[in-house]
Amino acid sequence: MARTALIVKDKRRKERILKAKKAGKKPVMATRLVNRCGKCGRVHAYMRNFDLCRICFRELASLGQIPGVKKSSW
Repeated sequence: MARTALIVKDKRRKERILKAKKAGKKPVMATRLVNRCGKCGRVHAYMRNFDLCRICFRELASLGQIPGVKKSSW
């Protein structure tokens, strides 16, 4: 439930940013508002190529849900 609420909150935040940009206002921390995990809304440890944070990336990669990613070993 908490993750769903964060995702909805993030969508509303992005909508407000777009409205503010159209009105000509500049957001205070633009990159922090844009670079958020698509699954949980986390700001830190964001990977742009996958639109996920490191925690969600690890979960999905270990389940095999991210194509082309496999666990490395040496």
